[in-house]
Parts: sequence; C-alpha cells; structure tokens
Amino acid sequence: MNWQQHAVRLADQVTDPDSRWRAPVAATPRHDLVPRWWERDGNGGWHLRDGAGDHTRWMEAAYADRSLITRVGPHHADHAKPGDQPQGMTTSSATLPSLVVRMLRHGRLGDGLSFLDLGTGAGGLTAYAAQRIGDRNVTSLDVDPYLTSAAGERLARLGLHPTFVTADATDHVPGTYDRIVSTVGLPAGPGLAPVVAALALGGRIATTIGRTCLILTGWKRSNGDVVGVVERDTAGFMLTRSGDDYPPALTELFALARSAEGDDRSTGSYPVVDMPNAWELASMLQVTAPGVELGYAEESGTRTAYMVHADGSWARASAKGTTLPEVHQGGPQRLWTALERIRDRLNAEGLLPLLGARLRITPDGVCHLSRGNWRGALGDR
Repeated sequence: MNWQQHAVRLADQVTDPDSRWRAPVAATPRHDLVPRWWERDGNGGWHLRDGAGDHTRWMEAAYADRSLITRVGPHHADHAKPGDQPQGMTTSSATLPSLVVRMLRHGRLGDGLSFLDLGTGAGGLTAYAAQRIGDRNVTSLDVDPYLTSAAGERLARLGLHPTFVTADATDHVPGTYDRIVSTVGLPAGPGLAPVVAALALGGRIATTIGRTCLILTGWKRSNGDVVGVVERDTAGFMLTRSGDDYPPALTELFALARSAEGDDRSTGSYPVVDMPNAWELASMLQVTAPGVELGYAEESGTRTAYMVHADGSWARASAKGTTLPEVHQGGPQRLWTALERIRDRLNAEGLLPLLGARLRITPDGVCHLSRGNWRGALGDR
C-alpha cells in the first residue's frame, strides 16, 4: 500500500517547509490509526465507513485535513456492524492534522522534555510527538480504555512505544510533565485543577476550555499559578467526559425553548445568529453565563436560536432572514439579554476582549482573564 505519497502531500498542506513537524506528519501512516470511522448520511444519521473495503475512500479520508469521527455516544466505529445507526453526540475523533500541528506548536515541545498528550483519541498527536521528541518522553492519556489500548497497539506496529494511561483527567492525572497539550475541552474550575497540578514548575500548557473556542497557553510559576495568554487562535474540541458517554442533554429544556411562551417577551436588537458556530460570541457568553447550551435551526428562511441552562433558564429568538427577532425568555437568567449586552460591546468597541487577553490559572483551576479595564473568569461559579 503506497500511503507515503499521501502522507507527504498532507504534510505539504498542514506544515511549512521548515517546520519541525513536517517530517512526523509525512512519516505517519494516518490510515493505520483510523481503519473505520463514521460519516454523516444525507438524513442526518451516521454511516459506517470501513477503510479495508474501499481503499480509495480510505486514502482520501485519512490523508485529508479533516477530522474523522470514530465514536458516537458509546459506539466505537471499530466495533460497529454495517447498518448500525448510533445515536448521541460525537465522543471521539481523529483530529484534523492542521489543528494537531497548531496545538503542538502552542505546546512548545522540546528534546528531553516530558510531554503529556491529554486526549488520546486515534493517537495521531501522540504519534507526531513521539517521532519528534522520542517516545520515551511521551505519555498519552484518555478516559476510554479502548482508545488507549488501540492506539498503543497501532503505534507499536509503527515502532513507537510511548506510555499510555487510562484515567479521568478531571479527577486525577498521574505524574508530572514539562509540557501538556490537551485536545479535549477541559472544564474550568475543579475539573482543570488536576491538570494544573500535573504540570511541572516552569512547564507549559496549551489547552482549550469546554464550550469555548479559546486556546489557553501559559507557564507554571513557583506559586503554582499558570500565567500566560489567550492565544489569538481558536479551536473547538469535544468536551472532556468522565464516563462512557456525556451526561444526558437538556432535552426537556430545549423542548420547552422550542415551543413555550416566555414570561419575558420582546423584540431583539440584533438579527438571529447561529450561536453554535459563532465561536467568539459563544465563548464570551460562557464567561457571562457559564454552562449555557446552544442550538440553532433554519427552515424556510426562518432562523431560530435556542439557549438553555441547567438552572432552568431558556431563550428562543426567531425571525425571517435578518429581520429583528421575536424573543421569548424564561427561568432565573435572561440568556438572550446577556447575549445582546455582549453584542452591544462588540458593536461599540469593534472587538471582544477575549482573544489576546492575559491569563492566570490558579491551582483551583479557575481561569482569570484580563485585558485593559476588563476582567473575567471561567470556573469560579
């Protein structure tokens, strides 16, 4: 199987000619790490793809700069049968290589430095790091024992033998590391504290925070704080999970938001926006209303945005095209009002203060953000 030409082409696409990561990308048979995967079908469901049964599709998928979904809910593609229709959120993937390389750059790995890859997935980042700094320096951690086992076996066949650990990073991270890169969205607050504790003094972390697009990087100081910045770069990763699947979605609240008459009804000040894909707005909203969940639908030219929170708050804004929406809100928080305050700020100042903000992560996992006179925090409530 002549996979090398595909890997070289991928390296040309996702790295610069002088990049230290060019050789690892070109030398990694990504198809071996993703023998089977899930793809969306035309009806919004999932269709199983088996690389061995369609060599051309396998090469095209594995060496494209795209993420390949390998697990939906608790259903691994490796274990699926033809015709299976898994339900639920995606829970694991082979991350698109360009984003893997970006996160590795943010991590600033170096020779002789111990490194933790937090979120093994299909093992691509682990493979790149093991080739770049030596497998003896690399540890890869995931909550899913099948993922750590499968990645370990597949990398061993490539002659790579990093350490694999199965653990819940929001509870405990064994060992200490000079560099940590997380490709799952960690929860700010207590769920981030074990990761901060596992970072060696003087070490560097690069991570995202769940439900945001923010990439946080920083260096650990002698007092235990991590000090750094919110990078002027964005990424969206799956949420960290502690068990076999994510907790049940707030389906009843979303159902309420779709149809109920709000006890607060108004005309919105701005057109409806697709909030799940308006990453910076959604990230700022997480600072204002931590834990808010978002939805969006478009049908026959009508755009509708939904917002719900575990405290019982909900909001719905609906309008044709870009006309001003009818807004319904209920519960203890006024979620759409919070969003409109953020949009007021964006209009008045031309930007939001998140990207480029100064960062301090305290040992309790709270992320303190500042920029000019603005102050914010993630994980403090």
